[in-house]
Amino acid sequence: MTHRTRAQHPPARPVASIVARPDRRARRLGAGAAIAALALGGAAITATPAVAADEPDFGPNVVVLDPSMPTDEINAIFAAIDDEPEFSQNRHAVLFKPGVYGSAEGAADPATAPDIVNGQVGYYTQVSGLGASPDDVVINGAIHAEGRPPATSCPWDGGGEADTALTNFWRSLSNVSINPIQRPVEGDTGVYGVCFPSAENPAGIMLPEGVADPGQLRWAVSQAAPMRRVHIQGNLTLMPRFGGYSSGGYLADSVIDGQVVSGSQQQWYTRDSSVGSWNGGVWNMVFSGVQGAPATDFGPHADGTVGNKTTLATTPLSRPAPFLYLDGDAYEVFVPNARTESAGVDWSTDASVGTSIPIGDFYIAHADRDTATSINRAISQKQHVLLTPGVYRLDKPINVKRADTVVLGLGYASLTPTKGNAAIEVADVPGVKIAGITVDAGLVESDVLVKVGPKGAKKSDPSDPTTLSDVFIRVGGPWAGDAVTSIEVNSDDVLLDHIWAWRGDHGLDGSGTWTGSTGAHGLIVNGDDVTATGLFVEHYQQNQVIWNGERGRTVFYQSEIPYEVPSQAEWMDGDRLGYSSYRVADGVTEHHATGMGVYSFFNQGQDIRAASGIQTPVGPGIRFESLISVFLSGSGGIEHTINDTGAPVVGGFGTSPVVSYPTP
Repeated sequence: MTHRTRAQHPPARPVASIVARPDRRARRLGAGAAIAALALGGAAITATPAVAADEPDFGPNVVVLDPSMPTDEINAIFAAIDDEPEFSQNRHAVLFKPGVYGSAEGAADPATAPDIVNGQVGYYTQVSGLGASPDDVVINGAIHAEGRPPATSCPWDGGGEADTALTNFWRSLSNVSINPIQRPVEGDTGVYGVCFPSAENPAGIMLPEGVADPGQLRWAVSQAAPMRRVHIQGNLTLMPRFGGYSSGGYLADSVIDGQVVSGSQQQWYTRDSSVGSWNGGVWNMVFSGVQGAPATDFGPHADGTVGNKTTLATTPLSRPAPFLYLDGDAYEVFVPNARTESAGVDWSTDASVGTSIPIGDFYIAHADRDTATSINRAISQKQHVLLTPGVYRLDKPINVKRADTVVLGLGYASLTPTKGNAAIEVADVPGVKIAGITVDAGLVESDVLVKVGPKGAKKSDPSDPTTLSDVFIRVGGPWAGDAVTSIEVNSDDVLLDHIWAWRGDHGLDGSGTWTGSTGAHGLIVNGDDVTATGLFVEHYQQNQVIWNGERGRTVFYQSEIPYEVPSQAEWMDGDRLGYSSYRVADGVTEHHATGMGVYSFFNQGQDIRAASGIQTPVGPGIRFESLISVFLSGSGGIEHTINDTGAPVVGGFGTSPVVSYPTP
């Protein structure tokens, strides 16, 4: 989450078309309930149960949709779960069986188009297709994410959190093809009286967030809200309707036929995809292996403008995340192979590109009855693990002791240590895949939350790296948890693909205060040949990333320095001012990082300084490209972008881009 003034990034003016919709009825499901009976137009609607006689028991928080279901029923299901609070303990997964949903009729006028799927995605919700390919699930309509409606002023006039997507976290969309026909969901009418009210029109101009141009889908999100394996048969916008702030984001293994508008997104990472074109962005837009990506223009230009895009022809190491799908009537999990120097999409489930694992080889865990003991017993019996949506409270870590084990979470399944233990530990074994989980630090401080390999780990496989995909860590937020280190990687040959390690800058029960939720480090890498693609690490109290291993590779990094530092004296790295966010250890001889942004917002009114956002040794094997430090707001700032290079950004809004380091 970041803070800027409107002057620093003026939003777009409102579009001409305004659509008002009736107020939304009160309609929420109780915690842990699947869709049972929802009132819609006076009729009772009963959704397909999550557990049929011939289906696995995915539990009450998973809804499986069928193409035969009416779109009104599907939309009611989304409406029942789209307004979870930011720190809710409820978790949801909505899964579409293969087929065509909704009608393409009327696509030219979304406001009146009949029979469309129109669902808004809220907190802790995974929406996924169950096809082998995204094109096996075709949705005529929109599965979308919107900015927060303005409450006190016109969205383009600033004030409050109007039209922002800065806290649109923890939601996802994957493995579907969407023909975009989007309109506001029921109740998205805008807020009465905040924009140009008058005696003749006391309600003012109504400004629903969900209006989109014909053929355009909106996914206005910030961190931990990935799109994977998505085909958008039109255009995609990644910002709120009126250009409000947004702090994403991650797109991978996807095809966007038309234009992607990133607009107010301050940073974004896109991997191994295809786009028609790309427009917009603020500071740090990174592309690797993306067909149709814009050319690199990062850094200051002779005409006074500053470019923000960095494009790599290929991704050095990648692996699409494992996913659940239907092979005929049989559920399986497809685990793609790792690839080197990859580009574009490959949606095949052929044996040459990955392994398909029958659901019968998985232990299907449920938060209301499973413990670390029962999950570990299943792993010891050579089963993989599928974590259904829920919050798992663990008095010991999940121990992954078998090579090639898959641990796959659905619906933002969350792991919480209760006795100062880790949430999950991987033994000295190669090829483990962990995907789709959230880990919350517990009330008793943990030394580490996710540990990949023991100290001194020896076993690894460069062709089958242990991989963490969509793994999200929170220290604070739902409660004031504590953990010294969020992720520790001791094994060699590990891939970290889309990580958000977040020490909460806000939250409940004292989260977001200097002593209320404590965490020193987001990521420590001790292993060699570790690659991170899409690495977000924010607000930790010392070096947020420490890289001790050799031949580390990072493609895209985003970090905010902690906000609430009480004084410079309490934030010193020896005799060095503050802590660099990204720290490569002095003894490292080979390291390469591309597309990095470090931002400051010290909010205690003290002149707090960080000597540099990035700190690294210098040598022939050390390379950094496309780096930027940013003063967002507050006081103090960052004196250099990397080591002693880069202009200060102190005392007022400013940016300091560095094209390469060391300078060639």
